[in-house]
Amino acid sequence: MNRSAFHLTLRSDHVAVITIDVPDEKVNTLKAEFAAQLRQIISEARANPRLAGLVFISGKKDSFIAGADISMIDRCQSAQQAQALAEQGQQVMAEIAHLPFPTVAAIHGACLGGGLELALACDRRICTLDDKTRLGLPEVQLGLLPGSGGTQRLPALIGVTQALPLILTGKTLRARQALKCGLVDDAVAVSILLETAVKSALQGKKKRRPLPWRERLAQSAIARPLLFSVVRKQTQRKTHGNYPAAERILAVVRRGLGQSNGYAAEAQAFGELAMTPQSVALRSLFFATTEMKKEQDAEPRTIARVGVLGGGLMGGGIASVTAMRAGLPVRIKDINNQGINHAMQYSWDLLSKKVQRRQMKPAERQQKMSMISGGTDYQGFAHRDIVLEAVFEDLALKQQMVAEVEQQCGEMTIFASNTSSLPIVDIAAGAQRPENIIGLHYFSPVDKMPLVEVIPHAATSPETVATTVALARKQGKTPIVVADKAGFYVNRILAPYINEALHCLLAGEPIEHIDKSLVQFGFPVGPLQLLDEVGIDVGSKIVPVLTEAFGERFAAPPAFAAVLNDGRKGRKNSRGFYRYDAPRWRGRQPDTSLYSLLKVQPKTQLADGAVAQRCVAMMLNEAVRCLDEGVIRSARDGDIGAIFGIGFPPFTGGPFRYIDSFGAENLRQLLHSLMQLHGDRFAPCAALNRLAEQGERYYPLPDVANKQPNSAA
Repeated sequence: MNRSAFHLTLRSDHVAVITIDVPDEKVNTLKAEFAAQLRQIISEARANPRLAGLVFISGKKDSFIAGADISMIDRCQSAQQAQALAEQGQQVMAEIAHLPFPTVAAIHGACLGGGLELALACDRRICTLDDKTRLGLPEVQLGLLPGSGGTQRLPALIGVTQALPLILTGKTLRARQALKCGLVDDAVAVSILLETAVKSALQGKKKRRPLPWRERLAQSAIARPLLFSVVRKQTQRKTHGNYPAAERILAVVRRGLGQSNGYAAEAQAFGELAMTPQSVALRSLFFATTEMKKEQDAEPRTIARVGVLGGGLMGGGIASVTAMRAGLPVRIKDINNQGINHAMQYSWDLLSKKVQRRQMKPAERQQKMSMISGGTDYQGFAHRDIVLEAVFEDLALKQQMVAEVEQQCGEMTIFASNTSSLPIVDIAAGAQRPENIIGLHYFSPVDKMPLVEVIPHAATSPETVATTVALARKQGKTPIVVADKAGFYVNRILAPYINEALHCLLAGEPIEHIDKSLVQFGFPVGPLQLLDEVGIDVGSKIVPVLTEAFGERFAAPPAFAAVLNDGRKGRKNSRGFYRYDAPRWRGRQPDTSLYSLLKVQPKTQLADGAVAQRCVAMMLNEAVRCLDEGVIRSARDGDIGAIFGIGFPPFTGGPFRYIDSFGAENLRQLLHSLMQLHGDRFAPCAALNRLAEQGERYYPLPDVANKQPNSAA
């Protein structure tokens, strides 16, 4: 017999409390079978003739309801099945909304997706001020829209101009933000959440507060067309038509404002979106990252104290995520106090932004900063469980750091090198305890980029790998374990992609045209802008390493040397492919002086798709090589690494899912045709040839892969 996820308590003040506690799960998620359970428990509460109100609260420590069970959606074989799921959810929420007594959602922790839709169906919402409390409708990030009334109830509650950005981006709100916009009625300490919710229920049914006049104007029949026209253009600029859920959200919300049956449109759109290849790919990414969190090759050691070597940009960022997210005390060592101060300033600036946004109190900032200390010697390093090295990319210097750490720290201390190009086996060459040496490659800026590459060398122990992976997860990162080969994975597939963009530039394609082509394809920024952001000088150091290891296909075009000789480093010195002296209102402007430096006449010759084809084909071919050579453990890791590391378009599911959908044979033919035009660097690798000849895929064909959604509502 299945245990119920809902438990009823009738209080002496005649308020019923329904505790949501899904058995054997860390967090609450809504499943289809819960509809009958919820109806049953509400019926039991209503049997009390003196019932004064109803409160929903979670039995989990730090979570209200984290959303719907995504696997339930994934099991749907047709748009009609997915639509039926949405209709069932809508019906349950409607029953809650029409109860004759006051209903209150008492929210602590994650209140997302279906969880927020349940809260929206209640008369009032009370949340905690705890930092773990987040409210939002993130369905768009899975290629879907809220399917249990969220597209209709949220605009009705807080107004369309506030609701649309939340639904279109999946952004989550903290307690004070939710209170300010009217999403919740009160925000209180965790200790008084239930009592506050009960008092709120005893106040009787809540009269809906009228929307501010600006919101009423925005929703009027006169202003509505203009509002949706502006939002549609803004959305198109961000999505480039690659995310169909955004367009459907606008249509469904607009229908609801027009007083027609928005709920029916919502359910139909939900069903159709669930069958789109974009949603299938985005859900696969969700499952993959969830699966990775559970994997463990060995038992990790406990990390209680962390050391960081180097107080530069990377060192400061690593110290920040270690202290602020992992909650671990950090000791920084640098050769001078200026480096220590720089690293400390990194965290101070990030925390100060939170204070300015009222997401944190000054006292909390001070408390967080107390977790970071520093000095110019190894004082305090004797008992560090792991030392994260972030010094210059110099092999002799890194080997010196290994020797010093082995002398100053304990026998079990792990040494993790943040290197983007140097082999870990070389860094560990003189180590007394090579089993403790590992690579941990962060991406800049550390506080924003979600990926890290974990790089064991041949002698690294499984325990060291497991401990390093566990630390990365505590830091809020998604780690992938990659082989100790030149460029590792991310830089190896990135280099030929950027090189091809440079070939296009030298052939006369304008800077902005190249970047626009790849943004249209789905990347967050184009390759030349990315090179400016990363640092042209940084990129130039990686290319020779790759060229020496893998040959001329990695060599940068010879003319590119002129850019380096001109002292261009990108954003860091305000000299790169783009100008950094133009007013911001003019937008990003290419530096046209680069054309004379490279001796080219800029003229658009290739269509957007042709530029994107050339650059992406190079990346895909190299990704296939990496998997074949064992640089990555699986196609799944390769997809996650490319999406989280360099922004490969998430709606494709990653390079390997993209190859499956594009077709290995089609990719091989494309590379052959590009090879005829541009040279041997486009030659399909042996692994791709085998894949195409044998008609194989990297992933099983999904059940919905060949189904097309019905026509748009």
